[in-house]
Amino acid sequence: MRISDIDIKGCASTLYGVGRRLIRTRFAITAWRILMIYLAMQICRTVFYYYNQDLIGDIEAREIWQLFKGSILFDNASIVYSMALYFIVTCLPVSERIWNSKWYRITTFVIYIIPVALILTANLGDTVYYHYTQKRCTAEEIFFADNANTTQLIFHFMADNWHLVILFAALIAAIVYGYRIGYRAKDIAPMPQHDASKQGREAWLNRRYMGRTALFAIVRLAIIALMALYSIYGVRGGLTRMTRPITLSNSMLYTVSPDKANLILSNPFCIIRTMKQHIVVPNFFSEEEIDDIYSPSHYPEDMVPSEMYGRCKGYNVMIFILESFSAEHSAYLMPEEHTGKGYTPNLDKLMQQGLVFDRCYANGHTSIAAPPAIWSSTPSYESSFMLMPESIAECRPLPKMLADKGYKTAFFCGSEHGSMGFGAYAHIAGIEELYSMDTYEERRGDKDFDGAWGIWDEPFMDYMGEVLGKTQEPFFASIFTLTSHHPFNVPDHARGELPKGTTLNHQPIAYTDRAIGRFMDKYKGEEWFQNTLFVFVADHVSSERMAQRTLHLPGCFHIVGFMYTPNGAIEPQRYNHIVSQVDIMPTVLGIMGNDEPYFAIGRDIFNEPHREPFTLIRTGYSYTALMDDFVMDFSGTAALGAYAYDDLKHTRDISSEVDVERADSLAKATLQQYYTHVSKRDYFPKKRE
Repeated sequence: MRISDIDIKGCASTLYGVGRRLIRTRFAITAWRILMIYLAMQICRTVFYYYNQDLIGDIEAREIWQLFKGSILFDNASIVYSMALYFIVTCLPVSERIWNSKWYRITTFVIYIIPVALILTANLGDTVYYHYTQKRCTAEEIFFADNANTTQLIFHFMADNWHLVILFAALIAAIVYGYRIGYRAKDIAPMPQHDASKQGREAWLNRRYMGRTALFAIVRLAIIALMALYSIYGVRGGLTRMTRPITLSNSMLYTVSPDKANLILSNPFCIIRTMKQHIVVPNFFSEEEIDDIYSPSHYPEDMVPSEMYGRCKGYNVMIFILESFSAEHSAYLMPEEHTGKGYTPNLDKLMQQGLVFDRCYANGHTSIAAPPAIWSSTPSYESSFMLMPESIAECRPLPKMLADKGYKTAFFCGSEHGSMGFGAYAHIAGIEELYSMDTYEERRGDKDFDGAWGIWDEPFMDYMGEVLGKTQEPFFASIFTLTSHHPFNVPDHARGELPKGTTLNHQPIAYTDRAIGRFMDKYKGEEWFQNTLFVFVADHVSSERMAQRTLHLPGCFHIVGFMYTPNGAIEPQRYNHIVSQVDIMPTVLGIMGNDEPYFAIGRDIFNEPHREPFTLIRTGYSYTALMDDFVMDFSGTAALGAYAYDDLKHTRDISSEVDVERADSLAKATLQQYYTHVSKRDYFPKKRE
């Protein structure tokens, strides 16, 4: 046969017909509908990067393919988790007549579009959420929804980010339009139709019908097998025996940057994979050797008392946990970032009279990580400690230790009673009295509600001062401020009186700072005030940042932290070593002359010289260890590199120039001790023989 004898036009027509039939099959239509989800998720990822480019950093051309491969891996898992019911329904061995029936089409559409809407909501929501916490939304954020003002806050976020709402609507409309392409489907091997007549029953048994039935079964089983393989691959991240269900940390396989790892990740994967996290205790060191490297057990006999020991014995203790007070807001801490007096002039004035931690770092990205770190010297790593069931256990944090010495204990937070779980954890920590928006409004009415979170900071601090004036001494009190947070509002009367600044949070920061200044001025003449050790420490950095160093590690954890005594018991001084929130409890105990053993992940910075300045921070899905003279990236099992503090983008590894081995040992020992104690719910010092 010669080529000229071939009917090319006829062959092309036949191939076109076959192709047309194939793309109208159920399998092809299902594949197209899943492909639309992948495309929508990549659009969400692009928007995520656009909104957070200042935090994630620039992407080089050589990184794109690796980032794309990683993103598909996690999108696979998100889609498999979310679309499982849709996969099952589309694989059911039903005839074309049923598949194309109205009720079946409606059913499949509903179980398709609802998960798709949730996927897009989660991923577009991450676009905004990441700017606040520098991590993807996980299961612990579901906890935040258990508040009376949740609906109101959601509408606030939607109004502030209306363009994302429009994008969501556009994506849904496009997907619905694309979905209708598969309005009527054909099968490669349709199910044979049974004829109930005598002639039909006889025909049903002949080879032709038996063959069609067998072909239908084979094709259907093949499709089910393909769907099963796809699902297994999506959940496990591969099909070999060496793979296992992928976790959030797998994102670090495709980039060395924790921020770019967040770009790779997607939801609902992050939410589902963190719903039932099991504690895995690492085993880096034997029980005999680990205490020599690092121990959370603190003993009076190991202390080398300094001149600071017992300086404030018998004093009241007042801890201000300051919402979003980054170090960059203070002209005293970071004068190079300001041409004027900054946004915290009142705190700066107090700092000049107190003990200032120039290099103070938060132990977490979120507000709920702060109370355990500050009150209990217990950080948050893979999960926020406060949300872990293991946090509900006998313990002796700072408030409880003081309560046992006769201190009255109180916690003030201007949000609703029980909001964020702060009050619940306060009780675990040994705090007896809770003062909230509910107790405030019982006494002063509801005119000071800020419209979002609770009571404006200024009137609530004034209320706190009244309560403390009637509280029996000595007392321990702590307040969690509210106003310097999204939606970044201040009372109407304050808008023209405070600097607007260059970020959304500068004016709210200035408002809370002024509230503190007015509180200190109003109550400084009170006897209880003069006999109080004040501690000021932020919960985390602000989501709104101006300094380049605050956009990168470890600057994105650098916070305001200092201690102050009105009577001058603590002389003005600047402490230039590494300090973190977990060091607050041990240091306060040392200043107060504590003489009993206790459990703490942190250190007494003055009276435990054998404990070097060090802290380990969970930075997204890996860790960063902070030593005095360098920063070490840590995977959770091994050092990834060491960098100078001014090497913001971690471009030059100085591992050969510093003691990385020591930092690596401290990081491993800290994790092992932490998870050993958490797994056993053991928050007491080890008994010495």
